[in-house]
Amino acid sequence: MNPAALIDVARYPLETPASAAYAAAVALAQTGLRAAGAAELPGFLSTTGLEACVADAERLGAKAFWGEGQGSAYLEASGAAWPADHPRAQRMPFRVGVVAYDQFPVHSPLRQLYEWPPLLEFIRTVLGTRQLFHYADPLGALNLAVMGDGDVLQWHYDQTDFVVSLALRPAAEGGHFEVAPRLRSDHDECYSEVASVLNGTSSVVEVLALHAATLLLFEGRHSLHRVSPIVGAPSRLVALLGFDNAPGTCSTPELQLKRYGRVVPTRL
Repeated sequence: MNPAALIDVARYPLETPASAAYAAAVALAQTGLRAAGAAELPGFLSTTGLEACVADAERLGAKAFWGEGQGSAYLEASGAAWPADHPRAQRMPFRVGVVAYDQFPVHSPLRQLYEWPPLLEFIRTVLGTRQLFHYADPLGALNLAVMGDGDVLQWHYDQTDFVVSLALRPAAEGGHFEVAPRLRSDHDECYSEVASVLNGTSSVVEVLALHAATLLLFEGRHSLHRVSPIVGAPSRLVALLGFDNAPGTCSTPELQLKRYGRVVPTRL
């Protein structure tokens, strides 16, 4: 299958980068990134492409590894150095199912789209980087996040500069992508603002609807975000596409074990 058949090529002609529509799509994404650190590209998948990707995700969902527990906003282990009410000491519940990259068959529409060179080049152009690479982790390069009734992903910062997600199916109730845009910087953790988000008193939290078929580029290292609790059925399905500015970037064995329940050595 040509992955171009999965997307709305009238709005997102990824195979014709010299076209006016391509330039418009890049400009739309870059405007969102500059304004709020998040670029939503609605209707990225065509109607038939969305149907194919949802069917793919439903088949794959049965393979998900379910992780749950108490997580930190900073994705770090507990430390005795922080007072109990400090943001770095707080722990929040999470539960989410994840399908790892090596569980996607080669004929999977989601895998074919992720591995498609024009998509890589489009994202590189939007980000304005000289080079961009597929994430080298054999488990983390492409993931499917599955969340059902009662599942939640706690407030957290990402450990990479940006993430790319593809919304396939929202929850009927809950499962909102909530974000406090650019809450911290490289020079200031802004702990008081983080504390207000964690205790529910912040006025800066925004909600991104993430309608089905939307591609999202998100600067998660500096923007605190979470997925609110899911209520009822159907399950929320989101594909997570891993890219990095450097080749060979991988997760640690500890993170692999926590997220996927197993460790797979990197093969370079």
